[in-house]
Amino acid sequence: MTDATHVAAAPVRTTGGAFYRLVWKWHFLASLYVLPFMAMLAITGGLYLYKPQFENWYYADYKTVQIGPDTVPLEDQAAALNAKRIRGITVYDDPTKATKIEFDTTDGTRSYGWVDPYTGEVTGTVARDTMPMRLLQKFHGELLLGDIGTKFVELSAHWAIVMFITGAFLWWPRGNRSLKKAVSLPTGTGRAWWRETHLFMGFLSVILVVPILISGLPWTDVWGRGLKQVQEATGQTSKSYRWGGGAPKSTADNGVALPYIAVIAAAESQGLAAPWEMRPAKPGDGSYWVRSASTNRSEQSELVIDQYTGEVLARIDFADNPPVAKAVSWGISFHRGEMYGWLNIAQNTLAALLALGLSVTGFVAWWMRRPAGSLGVPAAPEAALGTGMIVLILILAVLFPLMGASLIVAVILDWLVFRGLGWFQSERPA
Repeated sequence: MTDATHVAAAPVRTTGGAFYRLVWKWHFLASLYVLPFMAMLAITGGLYLYKPQFENWYYADYKTVQIGPDTVPLEDQAAALNAKRIRGITVYDDPTKATKIEFDTTDGTRSYGWVDPYTGEVTGTVARDTMPMRLLQKFHGELLLGDIGTKFVELSAHWAIVMFITGAFLWWPRGNRSLKKAVSLPTGTGRAWWRETHLFMGFLSVILVVPILISGLPWTDVWGRGLKQVQEATGQTSKSYRWGGGAPKSTADNGVALPYIAVIAAAESQGLAAPWEMRPAKPGDGSYWVRSASTNRSEQSELVIDQYTGEVLARIDFADNPPVAKAVSWGISFHRGEMYGWLNIAQNTLAALLALGLSVTGFVAWWMRRPAGSLGVPAAPEAALGTGMIVLILILAVLFPLMGASLIVAVILDWLVFRGLGWFQSERPA
């Protein structure tokens, strides 16, 4: 532990090795918070990539049906659920698949049900928030703690980006360490091997993990809300009538509504790719809404259809969205492993394994180097940062506001509390 004389020493401008040690210290301090979250996000996110495969297996008895001679009207299939409200009906072009219906039960529980389209029998129902992949998704995004949890996860994502920036600086070849050595598989034994493995995984993670972190930011609370406000102010929001706002109304408020299957047929005739998801029209002048539920973003078109005449009142194609909305949507597609098929899933799986490995190797390398009974904060001078570093910190604080706010809190606590207690100060091996 450094003594009081060292702590109180006048700051000096960092250059060369001193600056390297300062970056290492901040990389280390950031990792104290980030690594446990990174391991959690890697495991949950990696598993969530396989949601379709898992649910096709887990709910196979609900989803798979025997082909029959005739189908039951979609209205009758929906009525079989005795639902308080029908939220959406998804029809597939695969004749062996049950109709999927999202609905609210009589007590208001949001649920999914599957109905045999040939017999009209309900093959299974499940409350949405009890589904394993739904729980995994909520743990991944908010630790099952709601708005409080999502801020902890978002803060870890912000600091993870800082950690990758500092880590890239530490990895960068210098001195006797050549570029060839930096990109080669780890060698050596003991702590040296763990350190080299951590550096090598970090180098690969900058390429594979950072894009996943950035593409996930639109889902976050603070950053995502800020992005939405910027999009609204600049006219870059996505176009959709999914939630009914501003959707064209039917031309008449009486008469006989078209059957649901006619809406599906209209979607197919308009070239929308299967599967098709439709929302029933509200009585009166409400309209049908139907979209392609394809995972290919470029195919995700939607229609608003007059419930009495079948006229297409509005159409929105993915190409109609402004550039920022498209970029956000493609980013979400990439994040979920849907953007370019199995290769995207394989790439993101590798990224998840790297992130998990980075957490493990970082912990082991720290554990092996730390002095007994000490946190082992890397030795670094009390330094005055250069103009370039200050500008970089300010830019990062603006781009990642939770990180900026936490940095201010950390600096204040360091001045008022941690220094007096001797916490998180640079330590030199005894």
